[in-house]
Amino acid sequence: MEPGVAPSHPFQWDPADYAASSASQARWGQDLIRGLQWRGDEQVLDVGCGDGQLTALLAGQVPDGRVLGIDNSPHMIAHARACHPEGDHPNLQFRQMDAASIHLPREFDIVFSNAALHWVADHPAFLRGAARALRQGGRLMVSCGGKGNAAEVFLALRRQMRSPAWRAFFRRIAKPYFFHSDEEYRQWLPATGFQPVTIRLAARAARHAGVEAFTGWFRTTWMPYTHRVPEDKRSDFIAAVVNQYLAMHPPDPDGAVIVNMVRLELDAVRV
Repeated sequence: MEPGVAPSHPFQWDPADYAASSASQARWGQDLIRGLQWRGDEQVLDVGCGDGQLTALLAGQVPDGRVLGIDNSPHMIAHARACHPEGDHPNLQFRQMDAASIHLPREFDIVFSNAALHWVADHPAFLRGAARALRQGGRLMVSCGGKGNAAEVFLALRRQMRSPAWRAFFRRIAKPYFFHSDEEYRQWLPATGFQPVTIRLAARAARHAGVEAFTGWFRTTWMPYTHRVPEDKRSDFIAAVVNQYLAMHPPDPDGAVIVNMVRLELDAVRV
């Protein structure tokens, strides 16, 4: 599973399914929002806005400002617009745009991104675009998957990918996620116009309420792997990986399934 080999099969986001299965991502994003001191008139760019739930929460923090949510998935953008119509949220807009190709006027006070950048191959390109969009003194606030993220899930996944039942679907698969270290960002931030405030890898336990919730999370966020399997066999593959993980990490006494995650958390200032 190395970069530069045959790409994963194309997949299409299911925004409603993702929204129903992304409670941990939402909680981390809410923590990020609470960590900011709001005046109420900021101009905010939400990069990788997905279904728009957190983007709408951001808009509620800036009644005298505005928020623009961008995502490279047209299905996510359509869903976000439908769920958060402009008539109900006059200071909130959504636009399809890739995180590595941000071309916007230098008018934003905050660039925010939660649970999105590990999908982006070129992080320095994202940083250059964010720097172009931020006013001097503007803030960059990011939380995404970091180096070592979900290692135990990857172990269960690889065991099934290499099994006789499934290995034919996983020959020469490209790297779909990009989990970087804090050291890489210590180099990239100054080189792209930012003064780091906080750069850290943080252990975060994702608690899924039960096996069904864990299955939903795996189904909706591991599609570069699951969609290599034909649709008529996909649910069986997902069940095989879930059962492999549960054999290694049984649910806790309350029935919850715990996944050890690593978040890369960034706070930086545009200089």
